[in-house]
Amino acid sequence: MDILELAFMQRALLAALLVGVTAPAIGIYLVQRRQALMGDGIGHVALTGVGLGFLLNTSPVWVATAVCVVGAVVMELIRSYGRARGDIALAMLFYGGMAGGVMLMSLSPGGSNASLTTYLFGSIATVSQEDIVAICLLAAFVIVTTIGLRKQLFAICQDEEFARVTGLPVRLLNLLVAVTAAVTVTVAMRVVGLLLVSALMVIPVAASQQIARSFATTFAMAVAVGVLVTVSGTVTSYYVDVPSGATIVLMAIGVFVVLTLLATPLARKRADRAAAEERCTLDGAEAGAPADDVRV
Repeated sequence: MDILELAFMQRALLAALLVGVTAPAIGIYLVQRRQALMGDGIGHVALTGVGLGFLLNTSPVWVATAVCVVGAVVMELIRSYGRARGDIALAMLFYGGMAGGVMLMSLSPGGSNASLTTYLFGSIATVSQEDIVAICLLAAFVIVTTIGLRKQLFAICQDEEFARVTGLPVRLLNLLVAVTAAVTVTVAMRVVGLLLVSALMVIPVAASQQIARSFATTFAMAVAVGVLVTVSGTVTSYYVDVPSGATIVLMAIGVFVVLTLLATPLARKRADRAAAEERCTLDGAEAGAPADDVRV
C-alpha cells in the first residue's frame, strides 16, 4: 500500500516536515544562549494547557499554545530578574505545570491516561485536520520570526550588552525568543511529544555544529537534519510499528554520532591546511626580507 494514499499519513508527514523545520530553527538560538533545556521546561508547562483544553472541550493545541506563551514569558522574566532563587522558581514552574496537566486531565470528561500519553510521547498517526491547520499557522510564525529576524536574534544570543549598545530592543527580542520557543513546543508535541521536543530542538543543531563553521551554514544544516530525521522517522514508525517520537529522536542521535565521527578527520585536514598556509606565509616573508634583517 502506498503510504501517501492514506489521509492520516499525509497529515503525519506534513506535520513531521513542519516540525523538522521549526524545531532546529529556534533551537539554534537556544543553543547559542546556553538554554538548550528551555524546550523541556516549556513542555512541562504545556501539559497544563493540554489538560485545560480537554477540560474545556476545545482544541488542546491552541490552549497549550496560550499556556506555553504565558509560561515562556514568566521563565524569561525569572531569567532576567531572578537572582539566587531563580532556579527554584523555574523548578516550581516546571513541576507545577506537569502536575497541573495531570490533575486537569483527570478532571476532564474526555481525558484519560491514554490521551495524556499521546501528548507526552507523541502520536503522529492521530494528528487531525484541525491539528494540521493549527500546526501550519504556528509553524509559519516560527519560520518568519527565526529567518526574518535572524540578524537581531543572533546579536542578542552572542552578546546582549553589545546588542543593547547598538540600540536593539534586547528585552523585547528575548521575550520573542521565549515566545517562539513556546510556539514550537506546541507545534512539535503531536509529533515527538512534550517530553522529547527539546531533543529535536538541540540535537540537529549540535550535530550540524560538528561540521559547520558559520551560523548560516549551521542553521541550514540543522534544518536539513531536522527534516531528514522527522520525515524518515515517521515513515519508519509506520512500517515498523514503533513510536514516532522515540524513533525520530534516536535517528537524530544517530546523525549526531555520524557527523561527530566525520568531524575529526575534517578538523585534522583544516589544521594541516592552516599550518601549510602559515609556513608558506613565513617562507615568503623570509624570502622577501632585506639581507640586513637576516640574523646569524
